[in-house]
Amino acid sequence: MTAIDINKNIIFVLSKACQQVHAELKQELETWNITPAQFYVLASLWENDGLFQAELAHKTKIDRSTICGIIDRLEKEGLLVRQHASGDRHPHRIALTPRGKNLEMELCETLSRLRERLVARLMRLPATDISNWRSS
Repeated sequence: MTAIDINKNIIFVLSKACQQVHAELKQELETWNITPAQFYVLASLWENDGLFQAELAHKTKIDRSTICGIIDRLEKEGLLVRQHASGDRHPHRIALTPRGKNLEMELCETLSRLRERLVARLMRLPATDISNWRSS
């Protein structure tokens, strides 16, 4: 078996890149005291306000027990509310408050700037690095 140089292995490189992107996103969102997972919930609601909790969990790929805590914290911060769906005993629709809606432009601009920085870094990668990933 051939030894693997993990620094040239695409699986390792992508894993580390994801960790770095997450850390940078977390840092960008600290200004608003919002975590990346909370941002994903808000972004899903900006796109389609009034989703059920289970729909939010599915859309954000966050498990149901975790999403409950995220919704609790966002509700406590006044960014969203649980609305009892008419005719249903337990499901709640999750709706943005005016404060939650007002964050959309600022947070999306922040995310856009981060995306531009990340793309610029990717464009500076030497072609040899990318070519090496094919064989590792």
